[in-house]
Amino acid sequence: MSETYVKRLSTILLDAITDKDPRVQEQVCGALCTLGGSQPAEVLSACEEHLRLHEKLAHPYRTMVLRAMETVVSNHIGELDKDMARAIILLASNEMTKVKELVSDWQQAASSVLVAVGRRFISSVMEELLSKFQPGLLPHPCTVHTLASLSISNVFGMVPFLTSILSTMLPMLGAAKHDSMKVVFCCALQRFSESTLEYLANLDQAPDPTVRKDSFASDIFGAYDILFHQWLQSREAKLRLAVVEALGPMSHLLPSEKLEEQLPKLLPGVLTLYKKHAETVHVSKSLGQILEAAVSVGSRTLDIQLDSLLAALHAQGLRACLGTGRGSYTQICVPVESSSPLVTSNRKEVLRCFTVLACCSPDRLLAFLLPKLDTSNERTRVGTLQVLRHVINTAAAQMAVKKPFILSSMKLPLLDTNNKVKRAVVQVVSAMAHHGYLEQPGGKAMVEYVVQQCALPPEAEPQKPGTDSEALSADSVRAISVSTLYLVSTTVDRMSEVLWPYLLEFLVPVRFTGALSPLCRSLVHLAQKRQEAGAHAPLIQYNGNVHLPSPYAITTRLLAVSSNPYVGDGRGAASLRLLSVLHQDIHPALGQRWATAIPLLLEHLDEYSEETLSQKEWEEKLLMFLRDSLAVVSDNTWVCQLTLEMCKQLPNYNGTPLEKNFLYKCVGTTLGAASSKEVVRKHLQELLETARYQEEREREGLACCFGICATSHLDDTLAQLEDFVKSDMLRKSAGIFNIFKDRSESEADKVRSALILCYGHVAARAPRELLLARVEADVFRNMSQCFSTKVLGIKVETKDPALRLSLVQSVCMATQAICSSAHGGSFHLSRKAELVAQMVEFIKAEPPDSLRTPIRKKAMLACTYLVTLEPALEEQVQADLIHSCLHSVMAMLPEPEEGDSHQEALKDLLTSLLQRNMTPQGLQVMVEHLSPWIKSPRGHERVRALGLSACLLQFFLEHLQISALVPFHNLGLLVGLFSPRCADLWLATRREAVNCVHSLLYLQLGYEGFSRDYRDDVAEQLLSLKDGLAHPDPTILFHTCHSIAQIIAKRLPPDQLISLLLTLFEGLGDPDKNCSRAATVMINCLLKERGNMLQEKVPEIVSVLRSKLQETREEHVLQAAQHSVFVLATHHHAAVVSSLLGSPLPFDSHTCTLWRALALEPGLTAQVLGLLLEKISRDVPFKESRAFLLSSTPDRVATLLPLAATCALHEVASAPASGPAVLELYPQLFAALLLRVSCTMGVQPPRHLQAKERRSASSGLASRSLEPCSSAVDALQAVLVRGGNEDVVQHMELNGGWQLLKTSAGHEEGVTQLASAMAKFAGPRLPLVMKVLFATQSSVYEVQRVTSTAFLAELLSSNVVNDLMLLESLLDNLTARQKDMSARVRRLVLRGLANVASGSPEKVQTHGPQLLTAMISGLDDGDDPHSLVALEAMVGLARLLDLVDAWDLRAVLLHIAVRIRPFFDSERMEFRSASIRLFGHLNKACRGDCEDVFLEQVVGGLAPLLLHLQDPQAPVVAACRFALRMCGPNLECEELAAVFQKHLQEGHGLHFGEFLNTTCKHLMRHFPDLLGRLLSTSLFYFKSSWEDVRAAAPMLTGFLVLHVEAEQRPQVDLEQLLAALQLLLKDPAPQVRAKAAETLGRLVKFA
Repeated sequence: MSETYVKRLSTILLDAITDKDPRVQEQVCGALCTLGGSQPAEVLSACEEHLRLHEKLAHPYRTMVLRAMETVVSNHIGELDKDMARAIILLASNEMTKVKELVSDWQQAASSVLVAVGRRFISSVMEELLSKFQPGLLPHPCTVHTLASLSISNVFGMVPFLTSILSTMLPMLGAAKHDSMKVVFCCALQRFSESTLEYLANLDQAPDPTVRKDSFASDIFGAYDILFHQWLQSREAKLRLAVVEALGPMSHLLPSEKLEEQLPKLLPGVLTLYKKHAETVHVSKSLGQILEAAVSVGSRTLDIQLDSLLAALHAQGLRACLGTGRGSYTQICVPVESSSPLVTSNRKEVLRCFTVLACCSPDRLLAFLLPKLDTSNERTRVGTLQVLRHVINTAAAQMAVKKPFILSSMKLPLLDTNNKVKRAVVQVVSAMAHHGYLEQPGGKAMVEYVVQQCALPPEAEPQKPGTDSEALSADSVRAISVSTLYLVSTTVDRMSEVLWPYLLEFLVPVRFTGALSPLCRSLVHLAQKRQEAGAHAPLIQYNGNVHLPSPYAITTRLLAVSSNPYVGDGRGAASLRLLSVLHQDIHPALGQRWATAIPLLLEHLDEYSEETLSQKEWEEKLLMFLRDSLAVVSDNTWVCQLTLEMCKQLPNYNGTPLEKNFLYKCVGTTLGAASSKEVVRKHLQELLETARYQEEREREGLACCFGICATSHLDDTLAQLEDFVKSDMLRKSAGIFNIFKDRSESEADKVRSALILCYGHVAARAPRELLLARVEADVFRNMSQCFSTKVLGIKVETKDPALRLSLVQSVCMATQAICSSAHGGSFHLSRKAELVAQMVEFIKAEPPDSLRTPIRKKAMLACTYLVTLEPALEEQVQADLIHSCLHSVMAMLPEPEEGDSHQEALKDLLTSLLQRNMTPQGLQVMVEHLSPWIKSPRGHERVRALGLSACLLQFFLEHLQISALVPFHNLGLLVGLFSPRCADLWLATRREAVNCVHSLLYLQLGYEGFSRDYRDDVAEQLLSLKDGLAHPDPTILFHTCHSIAQIIAKRLPPDQLISLLLTLFEGLGDPDKNCSRAATVMINCLLKERGNMLQEKVPEIVSVLRSKLQETREEHVLQAAQHSVFVLATHHHAAVVSSLLGSPLPFDSHTCTLWRALALEPGLTAQVLGLLLEKISRDVPFKESRAFLLSSTPDRVATLLPLAATCALHEVASAPASGPAVLELYPQLFAALLLRVSCTMGVQPPRHLQAKERRSASSGLASRSLEPCSSAVDALQAVLVRGGNEDVVQHMELNGGWQLLKTSAGHEEGVTQLASAMAKFAGPRLPLVMKVLFATQSSVYEVQRVTSTAFLAELLSSNVVNDLMLLESLLDNLTARQKDMSARVRRLVLRGLANVASGSPEKVQTHGPQLLTAMISGLDDGDDPHSLVALEAMVGLARLLDLVDAWDLRAVLLHIAVRIRPFFDSERMEFRSASIRLFGHLNKACRGDCEDVFLEQVVGGLAPLLLHLQDPQAPVVAACRFALRMCGPNLECEELAAVFQKHLQEGHGLHFGEFLNTTCKHLMRHFPDLLGRLLSTSLFYFKSSWEDVRAAAPMLTGFLVLHVEAEQRPQVDLEQLLAALQLLLKDPAPQVRAKAAETLGRLVKFA
């Protein structure tokens, strides 16, 4: 029975092997392998029989069966008996040789079966194979191939057969005519040779240790003779490669004398193949094996062939050059970057050949290689260097005595500029360092070369990928050189003596600047290592070595490059670390100070980056470090030597201006520390004579140097400068300088510019107590002399901007120094007027539209300091100065940074001028200058002017000194000028205008006698209004302006009112409409606060504004119209409402404006809203009419009066002032508009409005459309906002609730969202709203009943109804609606009742029976054809079950379970999800204690729940996860419950196969009796309409079978199961077929 069953399973699976889907085929094979794991013999027998009986089965399917057989055999070879093995061998042999043609997959599979069997039954396999391997007959290629594979897989079993195989094969070689057969023989000979060599290498483990190499020698040589002399000459490339692959291992088995005899022909023959093949890796590998064989026998022939070998290895065979025919390329010289595995392998094999030759003939190898280094060919040189590096590493012993020879041969490669050669040279140097070459003479040249490559400059533009695949960047060379230098310094101990102190020689030379970072890192490591070894001994032993840099040179160099710390891979930090290590050699006294100072500098660098570091701050820290170091040393001789070295190194930095500038500052610092005046003057003179004045940075650096020096040597510095000024170097004769005869006039200007800067810096840094006495005679006089020269007695001024800027900067520095001195305030500067005039001239010369230079700003700053000095400027000069500066700065276009700094400079200047005349007249003069800019049409000019005005007023106020009470007579004019600007289009202007008004009011208070620290409550309110100015809402902006006007009205003196009003009237014509509107607001406010003019003029104003409304849209006109309508309405509200309702629909903007005017006063607004509500509810909302006589359904058309009233209500409620009135009528407004929305869905506008829209569309005129439902929604939104429920509106907007309200499909959801929002944000309003809605439940319109029910139902989901004690009334109201004729209403009633679980869970038990009765009634609702009421009942029950009393639930538990079971497999996802989730809640409610009758329902639902885990709908899957987790405790199996809890958590991924396997294991362990029931349920789902569920059903079956015990087999109807699975094997879905096949494999359990 068992054998028949397994064979039947195998037969079913084998019949399915012809499936077209590869996944199914693989699964069938897997199932066969599974069966084979249990009954290998039966499965193999079935496979053998299937292939034998189905001769016409296509070879792809035969291949699949053979692969399955190979797997079974490989895994269970120990369980096969000889008979079965024999049958398999015969089958596989027959399959392999059935056709003469090669069918690779099929025959390879059969061969693999034979190889698998041969691992144990080698004799039987060999017997079969040798029967097909008869002498005199050419065998099938696969037979030979199988013999070759066997020799590798079973070396010890196969090698004893090789002698007979070889003797039989040898005659066959000559009979082979086809190249494919010859290739097979070559491969076999290769494998035979390799297995023989492995056998001989492991004789101690071999079964026959007597096997000797000689046993194979004659046969191998015979084969060699045919392969080499005949087949190697073939034109077929594949055959030649097969031959050469075989010759390699065969050469080791040839007799020594034969090998020696054949080498003269063998080696050239193999080398010839380089020219015939593009891919030469096999040639190189074979050549290496032959060379190893030759060396092992001590061949003398190798010496004769050596030259040709070296030449051939070095020169690759002819290769096709791209577009140029064939050319010679080097084996090693292929690009190193090549990613081709074949190229990489070939390179390794060729280098292996060179290693073999280097070990046996090192002299000959070097004699060949080293001359190749002199070639100019890049590829040849790179390849030779790579070979040299390789032999240095791999043949170190043989190369040791050749070190000088090798080093001397590197001279020419060191000069090569090619990047590939450079990299190869660096790699060779690295190898040399590891093997002691660099200690030899000439080794230092190698080190210098590496340092040179470290100094390569970075490439300006990175190489674009793909432009030249063989190109190598300089950055790559530099990177490998840096890495090499560091590794050699840190890891090769023998290099320490070579590199130290030799590397110090590279620190100072400029050409090694790029290498400073790696040099410093290596030197730090070497120095630290020497410190550890030598304690306190000096690190640098000069011993007469003139090439080593002095301590002064090292200090200067490292300090200078540290000024630009992040370039060159962070050379600043590296330099400072080296300085720290060398402190003992720099000066013995510096150790302690540097030990604390340098880490702080390094910490500062770590805190910042190149982008964030302040260069000025960093240089100051370095200069402070230098000053401290000089103070610690306190040795004049040492300081003078350091200064001399710094001056000496200055020319080295001509290419790096930043570092040279800093070095100048260092020179100034050291000169300041020098005590010798002669040394100081000598160096200053040299600096002046040698400076490169054309460079701006250098001029600045020179000036800084003189300034720093002047701190300690003021007299000497000024004297040296004056000597230079008086020298011939600055005298002009016919435009030619006497000394600088080759310099042009512009070059002389640069010299003068530098001298002027020097004077400025000297003045800025000179001791203040010495400066005042020298500034006029020695500083300003010489500045003037340098700036203006005379030719033939005529004063000539330059146009050079650099010279101008230098003068401006120096004047600024000098005057600032004067002002900061103790006696600066009383200092009398005789040249003041001249200097101011010069600065004004510079300012005027600057272009007004751009900031090309900082001259403008610096000149204003200089004037700021000059103004404060005595004597005072004349009035006209001052006016000219102000006018020039304003025109130069105000008109400039805004620029982010520079513009602000110029504005600040102008402010400081004007403040200085105002300070000289602190009177109302002085203030008026300033404002008059600014007035044109305050009214400018350009915003940025207004912003600047108001900002300056605010600053000046604030300054005036802060410095106000009142000696007698006098009137501030121009207050009204100034307030009138500034106050309308509070509504300027630019926000910044508004704020500054408020500041101006604020200051003016306090100025008035000051003039009235109040103290300066007095704070007026009214005036202070201005500052709190600034936020209103920033509000984007214009209404708020102008309300703020109104408030400002109120404040002004309270504090303005009566005599200033007329002037203020006159000024504001002028402001009505302001081109800025905002300011014009602000003037209107302020005029109205002033009139309202100060008189009754507005009330008296109402009729006239209304008349004027009615005519203006058609002509203009000015805001102040519209406001006047609104006010007029408001006045009329206070007396005749009914008439106004009726009149406005008669306006054409849709209302135009003017009408809307007038409606909103009626909301200005709460009492009036309430009356208007009451009238509008009455008109909305009086008439029917729509009328039904047919647009066409034959139309099937009538159209609904809105009635006119309710529509107009709705639009009007929206406009009134939109006005912010309508809030109190809306609150008063809130419940009526809310309920009426909500029901208005419901009954206007899909309702069309009145016919005449539709016709009007069509006419507008046809004429191309824009027209506002009017949609009844949208108008009701808009009105409802306005009421909510005015009622203080903006949160409700925003919540609805965010969730799309308003759009849902307007559509029939989404209306219920929209109402639900609205109710939820009302409960959340407007709870206290609900009692009255509910009361109004209760009254609408009997509406004749179904849609209104649906809307009110949906709203009330959703309220129950919030606890607010319980808090407001509305729960019982709501429940009673909804329960009463359960008999409503509308299924929609009944469904919504159930939803509302279920919402109690969310809103008032603590009340569920109290009302449990009532709620359960309603839900079960809903489950049984028969009047709903779509079962939507039942669906709502299931969802509701799922929410309630956890909360109802257990006793109430127990009575209905079974009824609910039975009622919902049919929905598990509903075609609609919602029903499946709801029913399954409710089933989970039923289980949860039992809490592990359920009656047997319900347990039956649990067991019955288990299989459907497991299978629906593969449901295509995610909600159903989630419901199944929940239900299964809840079922676990009721099954009384802790392991199963634990599995459900572990695998089925929400949000966790599920590996369905693993989970199902574990579940079935526990089911069968604890509930084996359920097997039949579960299988029968699973069979039902074999016909499921869902593909994934259909695939899961056989999986469930398979796992149940996998884990069931044998004694439970009677529960299974195997025939029925097999028949069902066979049907599934024909399912249209491949995954279903695959799972069916997998399950069939598991049915072996019942065998």
